[in-house]
Amino acid sequence: MIRRSTEREAGWRRAVRSLGLAALLLLAGCAQMDMGQPQVSMDNQLLVRNSRLAPVSVGSFAADPRARAELDEGVKIRTNALRSPFNGSLAAYLRETLLVELKAAGLFSADSPRTVTGVLLESSVDSPVGVGKATLAGRFTVQEAGRATFERTLRAEASWDSPFVGVVAIPIAAGQYEALYRKLIGMLLADQDFRKALTEG
Repeated sequence: MIRRSTEREAGWRRAVRSLGLAALLLLAGCAQMDMGQPQVSMDNQLLVRNSRLAPVSVGSFAADPRARAELDEGVKIRTNALRSPFNGSLAAYLRETLLVELKAAGLFSADSPRTVTGVLLESSVDSPVGVGKATLAGRFTVQEAGRATFERTLRAEASWDSPFVGVVAIPIAAGQYEALYRKLIGMLLADQDFRKALTEG
């Protein structure tokens, strides 16, 4: 009786695993995924901790008008589409990533005379079997009193081991790509000229 119950439980476990695998395989077939909400990075917060940076407002972020229209719409990871949760705009996702970091550090003020704007220049993910690669680039500008006090193009890259199985490779690639947004904002916060443009006094 005990053995029969144990076998029945084992059968249920196998069935659940099979259903889970089937769902994952369907997901890997051809699906649309939303990126996660931007999260505060401890590394980025350490960059601005105890700094003399003045609060700044965040203006418009848009895709490069000279680039292909698809630049702002998302990226393709094998057969899956990865999109921004902010009206499907990757430029808006970059803006929100900066906003999250500034607010967490107490460096955001809608009334600040300094404004950061941005242009999304490049966004790509390649996740073949072997080595996956992703790139994100943007141009950032700080304006104060009608003039630009800072302008810089920054580019972040990532590479990783990309497995054969799609249900494993796709989430890894998505995570690596999303992390580039935090990395790019970290590069901005660490830029000495950017910090100078935001230094009080």
